[in-house]
Amino acid sequence: MAIDPKTILEIPTETTELDNLDIVSGKSLEVAIREMAIDDIAPVYHLGENLFTSELYPYLYRTWDEWEVIGLYNTDPEYCLVAEIDGQLGGFVLGTVITKSSWTYGYILWLGVSPDFQRLGVADKLVDKIVERMIEEGARSMLVDTDPTNTAAINFFTRKGFGNARKHIFLSMNLTEHEYFGKLIAYERDKAERSRHRRPSRFP
Repeated sequence: MAIDPKTILEIPTETTELDNLDIVSGKSLEVAIREMAIDDIAPVYHLGENLFTSELYPYLYRTWDEWEVIGLYNTDPEYCLVAEIDGQLGGFVLGTVITKSSWTYGYILWLGVSPDFQRLGVADKLVDKIVERMIEEGARSMLVDTDPTNTAAINFFTRKGFGNARKHIFLSMNLTEHEYFGKLIAYERDKAERSRHRRPSRFP
């Protein structure tokens, strides 16, 4: 999770009654927000895999894994919410509440919406529900972060009332080019070579 998630990705639009219609069937689809259950862990993880791709969001891709979902489910289950639509996973939001001295704030770590359920207000409903829960917990401020190129998420959260944006720079280093890496490879190579020469012959 610049602003750092880990957040995606519903195109920020106001929803209408037409937005809640299944285009194929013409039926109105109900979006139900509930706490994530243990059986939701794998589907949430796989939806995140499909959303947080290395091509679109390299940082999110590197930090999203099954332990993110399992860890938050174990430590902050009340802030792990899913949207269920017609028996299917429509999206998820994962967050936490952090207390520093006398200050308590909420932190949305991950937000994802299935491409199959765009324009149903899924992200709005997920964020509204987690904000309500964090207010009940005593939070008086909310934080969220995302990739600075994720304009859809930035526009969405701006519309939801988030502001005061700050850029955050991530730096990386290729460890295969580090001096110690080369020394370690050379050491392991020499070790394997010495072991090969010391190996006793199986024949007299």
